[in-house]
Amino acid sequence: MPDLLERSTGWIVDRPVLSGLLIAIVTAFAIAGYVHPTWLVDLAPKSSETSEPQPSEIRSELPDVERFTLGGDVILVVQSDQIFSPAGAAALRDIADSLENTDFIKSVTWMDRVPMLNIFGLPEPLFPHATASNQQYAAAKQKALNHPFIGGQLLSSDAKTMLMMLSIDGLFLTGWLPAVVTAMKSHNDNQFLFMLIGYSVIAIMAVILFRGVVAVFVVALAPALGVFWTLGFVNYFDFGHNPFNEVVLPVLVSLVGLTDGVHLLVQIRKLRSSGMTPKDAAKQGLKDVGLACALTSLTTAIGFGSLAMANHEFVQEFGSCCVVGVILTFISVITTIPLACSTWLGNFVHIEKRESLVDQQLGRISGIVDWVLERRHAVSRAAIVATVVLIGVSLTLRPDDRRSNSLPTGSEPARAIALLDREMKGTDSISIYVEWDKSIPSDSPQVMHFIEGIDQLLADEPLVGHPLSIRNLVDALPGEGDPADRMSMLELLPPSLKRAYYTPEHRKATVTFRVQDLGIQKYSGVFSRIENGIGQLMEDSAGFSAELVGDSIWRWRNLYQIVVDLAASLGVASLIIFVVLAFVYRSLRIGLISIVPNCFPLAVAGTWLAISGQSLEVVTVCAFTVCLGIAVDDTIHFLTRFLEEQKRTDDDDEAIRKAFTGVGTALIMTTIVLVAGFCTVLLSDSRDHFIFASMGAITLTAALFADLVFLPALLARFVKRD
Repeated sequence: MPDLLERSTGWIVDRPVLSGLLIAIVTAFAIAGYVHPTWLVDLAPKSSETSEPQPSEIRSELPDVERFTLGGDVILVVQSDQIFSPAGAAALRDIADSLENTDFIKSVTWMDRVPMLNIFGLPEPLFPHATASNQQYAAAKQKALNHPFIGGQLLSSDAKTMLMMLSIDGLFLTGWLPAVVTAMKSHNDNQFLFMLIGYSVIAIMAVILFRGVVAVFVVALAPALGVFWTLGFVNYFDFGHNPFNEVVLPVLVSLVGLTDGVHLLVQIRKLRSSGMTPKDAAKQGLKDVGLACALTSLTTAIGFGSLAMANHEFVQEFGSCCVVGVILTFISVITTIPLACSTWLGNFVHIEKRESLVDQQLGRISGIVDWVLERRHAVSRAAIVATVVLIGVSLTLRPDDRRSNSLPTGSEPARAIALLDREMKGTDSISIYVEWDKSIPSDSPQVMHFIEGIDQLLADEPLVGHPLSIRNLVDALPGEGDPADRMSMLELLPPSLKRAYYTPEHRKATVTFRVQDLGIQKYSGVFSRIENGIGQLMEDSAGFSAELVGDSIWRWRNLYQIVVDLAASLGVASLIIFVVLAFVYRSLRIGLISIVPNCFPLAVAGTWLAISGQSLEVVTVCAFTVCLGIAVDDTIHFLTRFLEEQKRTDDDDEAIRKAFTGVGTALIMTTIVLVAGFCTVLLSDSRDHFIFASMGAITLTAALFADLVFLPALLARFVKRD
């Protein structure tokens, strides 16, 4: 295969004009993807046929009534023991008036602005006048707690926490604007700052380790161009704002490209030191390391291409883009680095080579491989047992997601979310949309019976907070009796209140409830039981349908599935990598041996997550995805060098030693540089950034240990010559 690779890639150095033309063409296509990604579609001939407009469903128009809603773009939390007192009432009214007079605030909804429930529709202020007695304020407090739109919705049960819902003019978010703004600001600030710091640290560490600026420029050129090409080509797919493609893909591509680039450049520098010309060194270096680079790209592309079989669209798109990214990055590595090293830059790489710090110290640590070879049986057993045990611990992790995880620890929105979870049973609202067919009159008792069934389902769940429906409105009206027999009293309510949860013209009703920010895992059983209960109600009540809707429900169904898909893909990717390596190396033993150094780093990171009380989230599984690519990359380079050295000597132990010294420099260099970059991000106040960086540093360090300690022992213990 090395000879085949040499024949197929020799032109890269021999024909620099053709290589430069290839790079220019790919770059031009990438630029077009940034500037005008639809140009290929625009060139295609347009069909002259026009489709007839589809008839839309004709619905009766609602009366011109503005529905009352408890939602808001911003939630202002007020805490006081004196809410129901003359001073407290005066202060709250002043706050509300000031907010309403602010230009960008459209409206303020709080308990003194909620329409009163009286059959005459008369205004009935909740707070008494300033000279009212304590008894009047006590009565007003009890009245507020009994009001279905106030008690548990805008006022806590102890009447010490109150909410003001602010609607911002021109924005259409629903209740989480401060959290969203804080998360976005923190993400953008952290991303820019720590990208700047991280890349600066990586550049400094690379200059120190390579002992030269030119070498760093050459090795960084390939991953930088690979990322540029990848993101440009991804734009052609019209995947929209896929968070994995925007954040994880560039990291994955750049790290894989950097790892391969370092291995290739280190080999070229060694060949230049042996006296080869820049052109011959570049050509021979490509022959020596090109196979390993091709294998890393192949295994990464096939492994992450399995994501395309996932259930969620985001994960499918990410898998397809991974394939495109690693292929383009491989092309970038095997063209730009040899081409640059075969020019005048190759002379500077050689002059600045002298000896890197890692090369100087590698001789001192090469005794590690001798120690390992002497204890091959014990070390190989320890490697297998440790990997199995750590995988077992990692399997205890469960998928989860919390909204507050994206907020900086200790930020004001994060503290407010925790407070409202405790005092108000959460602020995230979920709706159950109920519909019934034309055979059921909107004022039929059947409608109320169905909604009562939903209310009972919610009442049976202790983590569900403050359900609200037309049943609460009927219960709050004067009189006694079964709510189903009092449906007609809904007509006596103010139209804005009635239509908040009941639209008879469209045969629809709504039930809302609150959930806390406890995570998807905590609410998974709750949502499942509610859905199953609604399904049973629909079976028992012909003509009715109901659906759970809300941001938490979307995250439960989608983010949970995304995490499951990504986690499952890791297993599939590991299996595919094993099969590919066994096939390419024509050795089942080699394929089995590769499992340990590939899985051990991920198992170490998974165990750290389990011990620290974390869960499987999008950020953690994305970190696993990136780190698997790096771990496989290093293992393949070591195995490829070992098999090449094995052909040159009859002593397998000597082949292992030469592989250790041959790729050890590149392995250590890439690990030091990348871990240094990850460690700078540990200073971020973003939890997601901290977890991603810590997992990256832990996994890369464990991968280096596995490749330099476990892998030599496993090769010495199990590899047999034919």
